[in-house]
Amino acid sequence: MKEAIPGNAAFVVLTGRGAELARRLQRDLPGSTVHGLTGRVEDCDHAFSDTGEELAELFVQERPIVGICASGILIRFLGPLLSDKRTEPPVLSLAEDASSVVPLLGGHRGANRLARFLADLLEGHAAITTAGDLNYDMALDDPPSGWRLGNPKDAKAFSSALMRGDKLRENRELPKFLQSLPQSPEGALNIALGPSVKKGDGSCLVYHPAVLALGVGCERDCPPEELEELVEETLQQAGLAREAIALVVSVDLKMDEVAVHHLARRLDVPARFLTPGRLEAETPRLANPSDLVFREVGCHGVAEAAALAAVGSQGALEVTKHKSRGATCAVARAVDIIDPQAVGVARGRLSVVGIGPGRADWRTPEVTRMISEAGDLVGYGLYLDLLGPLAEGKSHHVYELGQEEVRVKAALELAAEGRNVALVSSGDIGIYAMATLVFELLERGDNPDWARIDIEVAPGVSAFQAMGARIGAPFGHDFCCISLSDLLTPWEAIERRLEAAAAGDFVIAFYNPVSRRRRQQLARAKEILLEARPEETPVVLGTNLGRPGEQLNVIRLADLEVDDVDMLTTVLVGSSQSRAIPRSGGGSWVYTPRGYAAKNDRMETAS
Repeated sequence: MKEAIPGNAAFVVLTGRGAELARRLQRDLPGSTVHGLTGRVEDCDHAFSDTGEELAELFVQERPIVGICASGILIRFLGPLLSDKRTEPPVLSLAEDASSVVPLLGGHRGANRLARFLADLLEGHAAITTAGDLNYDMALDDPPSGWRLGNPKDAKAFSSALMRGDKLRENRELPKFLQSLPQSPEGALNIALGPSVKKGDGSCLVYHPAVLALGVGCERDCPPEELEELVEETLQQAGLAREAIALVVSVDLKMDEVAVHHLARRLDVPARFLTPGRLEAETPRLANPSDLVFREVGCHGVAEAAALAAVGSQGALEVTKHKSRGATCAVARAVDIIDPQAVGVARGRLSVVGIGPGRADWRTPEVTRMISEAGDLVGYGLYLDLLGPLAEGKSHHVYELGQEEVRVKAALELAAEGRNVALVSSGDIGIYAMATLVFELLERGDNPDWARIDIEVAPGVSAFQAMGARIGAPFGHDFCCISLSDLLTPWEAIERRLEAAAAGDFVIAFYNPVSRRRRQQLARAKEILLEARPEETPVVLGTNLGRPGEQLNVIRLADLEVDDVDMLTTVLVGSSQSRAIPRSGGGSWVYTPRGYAAKNDRMETAS
């Protein structure tokens, strides 16, 4: 099994040179992001202005931190946050010239492995100082993937005994990662191996191999606590250690079952799913086949069959089916450590994200994280291009404008296969964009598998927000957004909304104001608004906001002409109270008073 490297790492860089190095390494660390200091770093996934606050936030989130900076910077900022070494995330310092990488914190949570991994990539030096790693090429409390230490607290006393010169009682069955420990036939120290519950102490360490598959089944909306209690009782009665469980596995019809995923999180293992047909193939090996289950699900057992399928033909049931009122579980044992990724599929995930105007520093950290974690990106080609290095190393599924439904269906189908997919749009994907189509297709029910996908929607900076920030504060009071495109909405409905917005004196952001063939709608909108507000009302025309070629123009409503607007322009029309004031260096600020002056007058009168 491939050695696990801590994922979701955050590269914290303070210079452009550091950013270049981070981008090189990012390709080999899926889920990693580059965090750059504003004013010094342009190419980054997330910009920050306060280094201490950024480091503290990442540390609290328990994200592995790779600071491409002096070690002292990390030590000074993170020192006050240190409490328990068993819970600290990996923190590493990496030299800008790539010569050395120093694990400062989190050696017990993969920092040394990550340091060696980065050093190998860079042909540099990993400055490992942890005694166990130096003497035995391993940390006793940080075993490789597929193994768990029964009680991490025992490792400290055990390691101290080794440092004093004590030896391990000779054991030819030790796995490779423990074979470098000093052994002797008269050794006073001992290591116990296996999936059964064993008590360790300072002279005996217990390591559990992940050879157990936990098969589960449950009624729809089974209380998570019920399934968890059933599993705990079953393991306790069988004398099996929860640390030996490699995965939770069930039928794919339970892919969206809250109780199953709750259990997997509590056990800190993946949840994987198999088709009824695959489970039915295990029927000859079942201890408790059920015709009732076959009629309801399409296989003669779920818990036992899922556990057996996960351990392969050489494995066997360790614990037959146990039941509660609404749940079942069974345990099977494999002949070797189980690789969960080789069993069935994970629950598919669809991240529905808006990347804002496309600039990395206008993209939210949540969106950056979702895109980093995704293996498949779906979107219009320009949107994926705007992601730059963040999109590298992923599968791109590119569609043209006008293929919106095809695009969303493709994203849903990929996620239904168990993949981690990001559906990407510019701006905010929930505002005149693809998010609504995702849920429309879910409701339509073309494919029942789509309903079992894990879907998250993340906000982005929309065009009207970008325009507002660039021009001042035009949305300081009530406002609305209206699309002038009648491709999906009848013009009669749009015109009624225009009249209502004019009567309500709303600030209005117009989306889709014109197209090559659609020229009359904006002119009609102007007519309606001039009936309700002054000719001097400020209008802002914004093109390529947040991108190269950005343009902002402030004109009067009376001077608005259709030929001044193209398909990349967002049009903002102020209310009757909106103001345009001179801007230092030329141009204008636009803002809409909220009423603070009147509030102050009332307070002064009352006093």
